[in-house]
Amino acid sequence: MATLRTHIVLPVELAEDIDKLVGPRGRSAFLVQTAEAEIRRRKLLAFLAKDTPAWKEEGHPEIAENGAAAWVHQLRRVQSPRQSQLERLQEETDRR
Repeated sequence: MATLRTHIVLPVELAEDIDKLVGPRGRSAFLVQTAEAEIRRRKLLAFLAKDTPAWKEEGHPEIAENGAAAWVHQLRRVQSPRQSQLERLQEETDRR
């Protein structure tokens, strides 16, 4: 990622607190991570404030066809490989 050098003015106490956490050589990385997290948070809040749906039904025919409840019910009936393995181990334990 390309970088841009910029000048940021911080209150002395804030800079000292940051330095205590990450050291003076880690200040820039800390501020970048903090700014990125805040930007993600604000974008998410803006998205959630919109009235438009997150996805369209035509993009998810497996749900639109029978409804969300039926789709979830079908998912719950399908066993994952891990569930099958756990059941086999339980059967072996019960036989002992």
